[in-house]
Formats: sequence, structure tokens, C-alpha cells
Amino acid sequence: MELSDKRVVVTGAAGLVGSHLAAALADDNDVLAVDDLSKGSREAVPDGVEFRQLDVTEEADVAEAITEEVDIVFHFAAYTDTNYDDSRQLFEENGEMTYNVLERMHEVGVDKFAFTSSSTVYGEAPMPTPEDYAPLEPISIYGASKLADEGIVSTYAHSHGIQSWVYRFANIVGPRQRGNVVPDFIEKLLDDPETLEILGNGRQEKSYLHVEDCVDAMTHVVEHAEEDLNVYNLGTRTTTSVNRIADIVAEELGVDPEYEYTGGDRGWTGDVPKMRLSIEKLSALGWEPTTSSDESVQKAARGLAAEIRAERE
Repeated sequence: MELSDKRVVVTGAAGLVGSHLAAALADDNDVLAVDDLSKGSREAVPDGVEFRQLDVTEEADVAEAITEEVDIVFHFAAYTDTNYDDSRQLFEENGEMTYNVLERMHEVGVDKFAFTSSSTVYGEAPMPTPEDYAPLEPISIYGASKLADEGIVSTYAHSHGIQSWVYRFANIVGPRQRGNVVPDFIEKLLDDPETLEILGNGRQEKSYLHVEDCVDAMTHVVEHAEEDLNVYNLGTRTTTSVNRIADIVAEELGVDPEYEYTGGDRGWTGDVPKMRLSIEKLSALGWEPTTSSDESVQKAARGLAAEIRAERE
């Protein structure tokens, strides 16, 4: 599908990836940004992009956003373990949002759908983990909700003719991000440059992809993958440890803190301590990341440090 001169709906468009995608698509498409602002910021939605504050757990709100004129929906709206305390509601509402969007698309004849899943659907899997790895055994409610969502997407792709693209993300980092290890470390070190608390043992090691690469990869997949259901890992071939992230952030801020660890081999219940996705399928489609995992973290830390300092002035 060529992403040009299309009517595009982006749910969760005030979040990290959604806001950057809306900005990238706005030059050549008519974009409607949708978000309930429970986590994202209205200021993150780019200027010139139509915005509506809507809740996609509500069928009426979904009907307002998705009409017959829409060509494709990018569905990013979701709750995560880090911004929602009620695990039952997280699981139920993530599924409800995905079902509401797809059912409305089916009702009005919109047949192109892109969905952000997560590496957490794999659980603790051998690395690098390919898309056809099985069995999928998530260890968090968030991962379980994303796997359930993928089942809903598969149903509408195969039974209702909605061509779909599913992205299993590595850790995405970049401007306007909050509630992730990079901005969290920046906030902590601006408050106290002498010490830094690190969850777990600091040896957790994962793949980090800059949001600019992430958006470019997503649009590339939509424009080049042609199956009814297209599942792609998005990440880098390299990983970065939590200790290394701490070093990068400290260097960016010009401080030399002492690290204090909470202990254990994972940061929280349900945290997958080691993760690296295979991106060979993505590479075969003609796309490669422009930065390594370390470089992605460093680029994000530089931009976020400037943002957070400016907010504090």
C-alpha cells in the first residue's frame, strides 16, 4: 500500500510512536490524530494535524473517528504495565480497544490496519527471536494482552478481509518519551547527581530502537509487505544493558553518580531481562536500522535531557 494521498487515522497519537508517525505521514496524507490524553500530551500532536480527544474503549468515539472515507488505521492506543495499576482492566480494555477499532472498520468497509504489538508476546525466548518462534509464552499481563490483541487482528485479517500489519516492537526511545528507563534516569540524576537507583542488577540487556527508525520501518512494512496478515519484528541487531544506559545518561548530563541496585535479575514482576529480536525478515523486505542500540539510546538521551531541562526552567 502506498502511503500517499490517504485518509489516515492514528489512535494513541499523543504518545511517543503515534505522535512521530502522525508527523511523518502528515506531509503526504490527511491525518486524524486520536487520543484520550490519559497518558499522552496534546502538545505532542504535531501542528497542522487534526486532533480529536476520543476514547477508543467507547464505540461511539470509535465511530466518530473511523468513517467510510478512511483508508488505513494505525492503532497505537493501549495501556501498559508502567502506566496502569489495574491488571484486569489493562487486559480487558486493551482487547476492547482493538476489537472496537476492527469491528468498526468491518462495519464501514475500511480494509487496511496497522497494529503495534510488542516483543513481550515472546516471553523469555532464545535470542535473536524470529517471528515464527513458538510457543509464545508472555510473562506479563501487558504481554498477554498484546498476544490476545494479535489473535483479534488475525481473525479480522483472515475472516473479514482487513489486510493487517503487526509490529512486534523492541524498546522504542526518543523525544517526548516519559515513563521509560532513559527519561527516568535523566529525571533521577537531575534531582540527585550523586546517586542513581537502578532496578534489578543492572545487567538486564535489551534492544533499543530510535523512534525515527521505528516510524520509517513501520511505513516501509506497510508499503512493501503484501500478505493478508504481516507480522514483523522491529528492532536492532544489537543490545544495551541497563548499566550502559546509566553510563550514557550520566555522561550526557556530565555527572558521575554511584549506582545503587534494588537487586534481582529483573526490574519488576513480568520484566523480560534479556531481549533481542531477529530482524532478518525485516531486512529481507529491504529495511535496516540507521543506528545501533547504544546509538539509539545516546541520541534519545541527548534530546530528552534538553527537553526535561527546559521543562524545569
